[in-house]
Amino acid sequence: MAASAGSVQCALRRAMAPSLVVILGATGTGKSKLAIEIGRRLRGEIISADSMQVYQGLNIITNKVTAEERAQCRHHMISFVDPLVSSYTVVDFRNKALALISFPRNV
Repeated sequence: MAASAGSVQCALRRAMAPSLVVILGATGTGKSKLAIEIGRRLRGEIISADSMQVYQGLNIITNKVTAEERAQCRHHMISFVDPLVSSYTVVDFRNKALALISFPRNV
């Protein structure tokens, strides 16, 4: 059975897509907006590397992406630690990030 042109294009697009894209820059330069656009186009996921955005309830202080923005592309490492209940170390952050990079849809 022959593959359709659409499925071949989709397979090629996925094969050519980078497995990891890192976006760096100064505060307020549009990193989140760019990440969402790249994530949407490549059907990828975003792993936030902002050490403060892991905490719940600090949305304004950390300038977190909105729920609407997060709905455009799957995000990880945002608002999952209660700062009043648990500590979150750099080792915890590293371990979770590495697991997400290895298996993004399974963590």
